[in-house]
Amino acid sequence: MTAHLTVAQALVRFLARQYTERDGRRHRLIESCWGIFGHGNVAGIGQALVQSGHAPGAELPFHQGRNEQAMVHAAVGFARQRNRLSAQAVTTSIGPGATNLVTGAALATVNRLPVLLLPGDTFATRPADPVLQQLEHPGAGDVSVNDALRPVSRWFDRVHRPEALIPAALQAMRVLADPAATGAVTLALPQDVQAEAHDWPEEFFAVRVWPVPRPAPDPAALAAAAHAVRAARRPLLVAGGGVHHSEAEDALRALADATGIPVATTQAGKGALRHDHPCEVGGIGHTGTAVADELARRADLVIGVGTRWTDFTTASGTLFAARDVRFVNLAIDGHDAHKMGGLPLVADARAGLAALTEALAGYRVDEAYAAEYAAGKKRWQSVTRAAFTPHAESARPTQTQVIGALDALVEDTDVVINAAGSMPGDLHKLWRARSPRQYHLEYGYSCMGYEIPAAIGVALAAPTRTVWALVGDGTYLMMPTELVTAVQEGIPIKLVLVQNHGYASIGGLSEATGAEGFGTAYRYRAADGTYTGDPLPVDLAANAASLGLTVFRAATSAELRGALAAARAAQGPACVYVETDPAPTAPPAAAWWDVPVAATAARPAARRARAAYERHAATRRRHL
Repeated sequence: MTAHLTVAQALVRFLARQYTERDGRRHRLIESCWGIFGHGNVAGIGQALVQSGHAPGAELPFHQGRNEQAMVHAAVGFARQRNRLSAQAVTTSIGPGATNLVTGAALATVNRLPVLLLPGDTFATRPADPVLQQLEHPGAGDVSVNDALRPVSRWFDRVHRPEALIPAALQAMRVLADPAATGAVTLALPQDVQAEAHDWPEEFFAVRVWPVPRPAPDPAALAAAAHAVRAARRPLLVAGGGVHHSEAEDALRALADATGIPVATTQAGKGALRHDHPCEVGGIGHTGTAVADELARRADLVIGVGTRWTDFTTASGTLFAARDVRFVNLAIDGHDAHKMGGLPLVADARAGLAALTEALAGYRVDEAYAAEYAAGKKRWQSVTRAAFTPHAESARPTQTQVIGALDALVEDTDVVINAAGSMPGDLHKLWRARSPRQYHLEYGYSCMGYEIPAAIGVALAAPTRTVWALVGDGTYLMMPTELVTAVQEGIPIKLVLVQNHGYASIGGLSEATGAEGFGTAYRYRAADGTYTGDPLPVDLAANAASLGLTVFRAATSAELRGALAAARAAQGPACVYVETDPAPTAPPAAAWWDVPVAATAARPAARRARAAYERHAATRRRHL
């Protein structure tokens, strides 16, 4: 039997019948679709979505977005909250709508998070050449702007004919559901092909379940890893985002309880252990805690679990300094498992941790080592309290005091979202994660503009949880548009809008690298042409209110606590606006980060920065 449908109608029906399954639990693979319509998708995907229904129970529920990049961010937030077992689709027109997807696609792929992109494409039949928004490439007639999505997608295909949809769609689902291969998946859809009718085999629309496996480690590799741990005097475990994606938090806690091995976390892995677990020593790397980084410097064995070993985690190759240090890498992706010259343990994080715990039966770290990191953890708790405590209730709070006020308010089920700027460093050092998905930092791509749409995605994925988006003025000005979506849909996200008049993180980095803060402040031009005049008279709180949010202004630490509580209790989307004291109250970085400094310069600041850079760079090490 066959069904006579357009390509777009067939795709919508197909997506509505795709599922993942892990541990006996089934999940809708593509749960809904974000979209902004133009001539490249309005009569194809747009018509198919209308026909499939838009009331509750529709084949493919629809969300209206305001910015194409932001729609991808929302879908990424959704997928992360669902531990990659469910995802969302994003459809756009050809032209600027499609190219706006590129940043979001890169973020999804860098962070190994599934999202299905369905951009319209130029005519396959070329009835007129060129058509509106068609890229005329002088050396290739078959290139469109969608080809910009190829390098940032884990799978890319262009559906030139209706018959090609079947293998393309099946391959897309395979990649989205594969924990070792997932990321952005793009199906470019020429607008004429979207609207073309075809007789489809009914088997194409059968319910299809994509198993998400938990591969166990190879026995020989497991034995080698266990031998390495037993031989170590100062082992350290580094938990990455793979622990969360695998839902391996209980298995990690069981290993820590049994062995006493201290656990440090990457930005993506924070919350893998509760902050108050005796073995949890906080963030690691350039934005890590002093106790975790000191343990890393002296570790003779480092067990990486679900981490990509980025430069922030390794302090650009300077952190793991012991001469005899070795690595064991437990990862679902063989590419990650073979990094750092480590012993590869290619496996699902939960299965691998359980197997390693069993292989280490009877092993426990020396009591003196456990006492050492317990003392370091206690010292860091004092540092955290100092950073969180206001100097005076009537004073303007610093950024770390804003974080402290929120830390004191949230419940275990709350989710706190942040991405780029100076706040990720403060949060990684200081935030006390109470549950596995409370801490949601996008730091693989460090993308400004992520927080607000991601908060919407998380709220759609976990509607019973209170979701906070922590945003500086720089990020807010880049992408506040999805606040309108939150208002339209009644999604009660809570925005904490921190006004510090510029790019605080890059401003500090600019000073440290000899660029003297150039172009990083939001101020009027001074007489000498620099941006060092008075702060700009913008009112971002008024802007948020104009978009439909309930806004609570806070000028002091005391007012901030009240505003946060009022926002949390508000029924709809709400914003807390606070202007911060720029005085630094965060503990300084306990590890380096490699940002090259001008090798020669006329200005003293750059020469001093270069001298410091060369001292640090000399300690770099490639682990082989």
